[in-house]
Amino acid sequence: MADPKTERDAILGATLVKKLQARAFDAYYCATKEDALAKALELIPKDDVISWGGSATIAEIGLLDYVRKNCKCIDRDTAKTPEERADIMRKGLLCDTFLMSANAITVNGELVNIDGNGNRCAAMIYGPKQVIVIAGLNKVTKNLHSAMDRAHETAATINAQRFRIKTPCGLTGVCADCIHEDCICNYIVVTRRSKPPKKIKVILVGEDLGF
Repeated sequence: MADPKTERDAILGATLVKKLQARAFDAYYCATKEDALAKALELIPKDDVISWGGSATIAEIGLLDYVRKNCKCIDRDTAKTPEERADIMRKGLLCDTFLMSANAITVNGELVNIDGNGNRCAAMIYGPKQVIVIAGLNKVTKNLHSAMDRAHETAATINAQRFRIKTPCGLTGVCADCIHEDCICNYIVVTRRSKPPKKIKVILVGEDLGF
């Protein structure tokens, strides 16, 4: 007998794929992170120049290591100064394939992202030829309200610890809806449809990934 959670995840994945496709996203469900890595590599043309936004998910599935070793990359982590890092991030917006996750995905197929510098949100909206979004089912929420809550209360508060910043949430673990100079919630974008169709490709994964 199959594991009940695995069965539920497969059903939920199939439901979400249909919802995303109805909004002109290209969408896939993969049961494991290994399958997700294989699907992502299948979607990236051989000669594409790759860049990415900050994402624990793309590292967890092994995609970040793979592209760094095997693809032409625009990698901000190679910068030696803050000015060079910012310049590389701007160049990344004109890459062929941009890799990222989402902070939340509603059951209706809407993507929610919250960003400190805005580069992930900018790439999602315009610039790269295609955007590949990889997200575990732990990021699925009932509606936009709960998606916003997840982005603020879960993703942002954990990322505050990841980046060791001294915002209110970094000090207390609770979102204060702050306007602190180090705030990482400066840009909030809801992507309700992909235009052009299938420019944004979403790979849903039946595992807990990222924050």
